[in-house]
Amino acid sequence: MSEEVVIGIDLGTTNSEVAAYVGGRVRVLGPGDSKMLPSCVGLSPAGELLIGAPARNQQQVYPERTVRSVKRKMGNPETVVLGDKSFTPPEISALILRELAQWAARDLGVAPRKAVITVPAYFSDVQRQATREAGALAGLEVVRILNEPTAASLAYGELAGHGRTAMVYDLGGGTFDVSIVRMEGEVTEVLASHGNNRLGGDDFTDLLASRIHEAFRSKTGVDLRLDPAHAVARSRVWWAAEEVKKKLSVEPFAVVREENLVVVDGKPLHLDVELSRDEYERLIRPLAESTLESVTKAMHDARMKPGDLDAILLVGGSTRTPLVCRLLKDASGLTPRQDVHPDLCVALGAGVLASRLGGHAVERVLVDVSPYSFGVSYLGIRGGVDYPYCYHPIIERNTPLPVTRTEQYFTSHPYQVEVDVEVFQGDDDDALKNVPVGNFRFEGLTRQEDPLTLLCRMNLDIDGILKVTAIEKATGKNTHIVIDNAFKSLSREQIGEARRRLEALYASRVEPDADLDDDEGEDEEGSVLDFNPAVFREHDAEAGAAAVPVPTAAAAVPAAGADDAEWQAALADAERLSARVKAKLDSMHAEDRAEAETLTARIVAATGKRSLDELRKSVAELTELLFFVEGT
Repeated sequence: MSEEVVIGIDLGTTNSEVAAYVGGRVRVLGPGDSKMLPSCVGLSPAGELLIGAPARNQQQVYPERTVRSVKRKMGNPETVVLGDKSFTPPEISALILRELAQWAARDLGVAPRKAVITVPAYFSDVQRQATREAGALAGLEVVRILNEPTAASLAYGELAGHGRTAMVYDLGGGTFDVSIVRMEGEVTEVLASHGNNRLGGDDFTDLLASRIHEAFRSKTGVDLRLDPAHAVARSRVWWAAEEVKKKLSVEPFAVVREENLVVVDGKPLHLDVELSRDEYERLIRPLAESTLESVTKAMHDARMKPGDLDAILLVGGSTRTPLVCRLLKDASGLTPRQDVHPDLCVALGAGVLASRLGGHAVERVLVDVSPYSFGVSYLGIRGGVDYPYCYHPIIERNTPLPVTRTEQYFTSHPYQVEVDVEVFQGDDDDALKNVPVGNFRFEGLTRQEDPLTLLCRMNLDIDGILKVTAIEKATGKNTHIVIDNAFKSLSREQIGEARRRLEALYASRVEPDADLDDDEGEDEEGSVLDFNPAVFREHDAEAGAAAVPVPTAAAAVPAAGADDAEWQAALADAERLSARVKAKLDSMHAEDRAEAETLTARIVAATGKRSLDELRKSVAELTELLFFVEGT
């Protein structure tokens, strides 16, 4: 077969991409780092055509002259109005396709004339024909309409050739579908599909935008949703919510700030609100859980059980939300894969087929991923007791590079002003069984009785350079370490020596003094000076839910004025309460959850101070809260 230029296109709801065979491999083409073209089209006030980022940016100011998510309208006879002009959905899509073809032409040095275009598996014949029409209007011969799950499976080429069965879970900006596919050699068969073409990341953004609107109304008394004159402000809020959504997929907190959002009675009003990932996941949980209904139906239609699957492949930017991964893992027992860029996966798969149709022998997509997981040790609970070497990866292995991830932790003792951060490479939930790659001390923390929130941010690039930053959330104070060769592999002897070193340090640790109090006599350098991660994660090492760590030193030494039996009984109550909190935390209302977290922190502080009265009081208040929560 002679070689010719055929491009692969993912015509997405939120973003679109183009891929082709370049330099011996399939690559996503286009300017910049993201290689994604926002699926937005607009007309400027001067009548100029805007495609991609310029159109998306204009929407904040001229929403009536901009259209997005046109994929949802494909196959629909309604027209799209931009200013004083009307267009059909295929015409809008054609403009996006033409821009992608221009991107490809610049990178390839030749104008492509043929294309493979992807569509959701559930697209009807009418919708597929509308997609072909869009391609023709863009000057492209559509040589194949490819189902998106099939494209995704092609991107994971190593699964083919062995008779593998996979679930392709595709949660994009505006559509969702799940497909069960069977891969045998170069043939990929879709056994069953189910989905919702009205559900996607845009709906997650809508929920966040509503939450932001409520916060703004609560602070200013102005509800931007009620007045048509506030259309521009509403658009700014929506796009701010979109950015926050992305941040909360990799950060535990995000701040929304919009200066001069609106002017009311001559007074400019500003937006400033902080959102947490926990709050975001509570908002979207009903929608995320609804996707599991489609998973169940697709599995039933394919006559499959979770044990019959070889892999779960994640597609679409919205699958980066940690909640989505957890729900799928809990439902299937498999860890979902996203080692091929979720946003680019479908385009790469389309590029594989396009390359084959163009005469190139392409077996699989090559991507840069982290070969190892990385995280830090922390004080948590293992086997019912606290353990200072609990571990949970912050960056998971097979994550596409470069990558930045952040997790939150807390100081473990009252008035603690420093922490030791130990960085490990590996997946075992016991840090001592992983490979130590670096450590540093974070000093000068704010001295306070309640636990401090600390953030640990990891940035890993394609050269294996790992930057680990510890941040005090309230003040922004931070320090970091750069590990030049994070991908190093230690010998068996080196690993053994490192373990012995850490275990020896742990054995020589200084137990907190039994008569520790809160006055000036306390060591200004903090309550822990020996090797100790001095932080505990919000999640239990085994259950992944909020934990109530009860220090072993507290268990060994009764509180002042209390006998050992009283203290041990109070600790036992706290541990039993911890299990109940973990079971209910995700289903609590926001205000109940916040109160539970506050009371949990008080319990931690009380155990650290050996205060039996405070421990009993906090346990009683948390027990009362759970009584009402569990009764609802």
